[in-house]
Amino acid sequence: MAGASFFISKNDFGCRCTELVCIFVENFEKMTLHMLFISGGEIVLVMMLALLFFGSKAIPDIAKTLGKGMREFKKATNEIKREFEDNTGDFKREINDIRSTVKSETKKISQDIDQVSSKMKEEANKLNKEVEHISAEAERTTTQLEKEVEDASTKVEKKTANLEQEINEVASNAPLEAEDEAKNQKL
Repeated sequence: MAGASFFISKNDFGCRCTELVCIFVENFEKMTLHMLFISGGEIVLVMMLALLFFGSKAIPDIAKTLGKGMREFKKATNEIKREFEDNTGDFKREINDIRSTVKSETKKISQDIDQVSSKMKEEANKLNKEVEHISAEAERTTTQLEKEVEDASTKVEKKTANLEQEINEVASNAPLEAEDEAKNQKL
């Protein structure tokens, strides 16, 4: 009976399939993690199990169906890739258009800023020159006014000195004149 354990009777087939499905469902998470790391021996074991479950006549039909399924799957993924590339191509074009628009607008704005900046510098230079000119003119005018005030002050001092001298002369001559007048009146 040890050699007969590989062969399954038709009655035991349903029980074994249910058992295998239960084991498969329980270990599905573990299997998905290790699915990519199937060795050659495991592939042979899977083929033998498929041969036992489905028989030698059904295997070509199953392989044919799997091949069609794989082709359909590949076709669908290629179609999805193409649609994705077409849609992203539109987005890429739109993004490139937006990028070029932003660059051109940024360039225009920087040119405008440069123009305004250069105009502001020119105006500032003009204002500085005008301020320097007005300052120089004010300084000349101030110097001229200081000279005129100094000349006027000198003239006033001279006139004041002359008047003081005349007053002193008149004051010193006044008693003499008063005496002369008094003499004249007595006579």
